[in-house]
Amino acid sequence: MKRIASFCINHDTLTEGMYTSRVDGDVITYDIRMVKPNHGIYLDPPAAHTFEHLFATYVRNTPYSDEIVYVGPMGCRTGFYFLVRDSMTQETAIRLVQETMQFVREFTGTIPGSAKEECGNYLSHDLEGAKRIAETMGEVLKNWTPEQLVYPE
Repeated sequence: MKRIASFCINHDTLTEGMYTSRVDGDVITYDIRMVKPNHGIYLDPPAAHTFEHLFATYVRNTPYSDEIVYVGPMGCRTGFYFLVRDSMTQETAIRLVQETMQFVREFTGTIPGSAKEECGNYLSHDLEGAKRIAETMGEVLKNWTPEQLVYPE
């Protein structure tokens, strides 16, 4: 079998940030790397679960909602995938992720989609943990530019 593109990236050189992972037709996949791979610190499942609910809810409630294809966690627990239509500029994608970090950091109240009838693992949420993820990534991405979307060599 062919190796998929994301397995061809040297994970030993990846650092926290936002990268263009792939372009498939009119869909761009961004790799939002939140922790350095293979360094023993990974996203805590309940915090990542809450972050996912807040990330997906926020971006799908912006004027760009029709351009959002998917938001979801990486199985390795080092970050999230953010898939958008190619009609969204790189600058807009970066800004939207930056705004998402602020939204999560400041969120109060009931986590969207966290009721038993809405969520397949409704007991596994951690809002404070999600806020810590957003705080850390907000700093990482604060001055991110389209030139930085390229994976490090």
